[in-house]
Amino acid sequence: MKKYLLAVLVDNKPGVLTHVAGLISRRAFNIESISAGYTEEADVTRINVVVSVDSPQELEQVKNQVAKLIDVIKVVNISATEHITRELVMIKVRATTETRADIINIVNIFRAKIVDVSTSNVVIELTGGAKKIDAICEVLSDYEILEIARTGAIALSRGPVPAKGM
Repeated sequence: MKKYLLAVLVDNKPGVLTHVAGLISRRAFNIESISAGYTEEADVTRINVVVSVDSPQELEQVKNQVAKLIDVIKVVNISATEHITRELVMIKVRATTETRADIINIVNIFRAKIVDVSTSNVVIELTGGAKKIDAICEVLSDYEILEIARTGAIALSRGPVPAKGM
């Protein structure tokens, strides 16, 4: 199975995200991650969906089905273009007086940030590619990860042409 990142531009209306996700899942395609947010246009929402499919034909089927939804403006396969992909993760790790310095060193190596500290744990924030996030999670697993929250992938095409112009 191969993963593809789709940018779905939709009308900014209640329930549109549910319709898009429901249509993809009803067709038995796996959604690896999904996120939605405002765009440079107040009446347009961008939904970033990472889907797993077996073939390019299945990807085309997903794109075509989603494009048929009433509130969908455009569906773009960002994976097919030069693009920049990022993900955000927050990780809560148990931190004792003995382990705190080691955790701080790991945070610095990965160019992450500590965004909260308590007597028993720290919360780390990191933005990057999935491999970088997987790597810091693996290293921090030695220190008892208490909680992880990941956004899933978001992406923009490189160059001057935005997704709506593709």
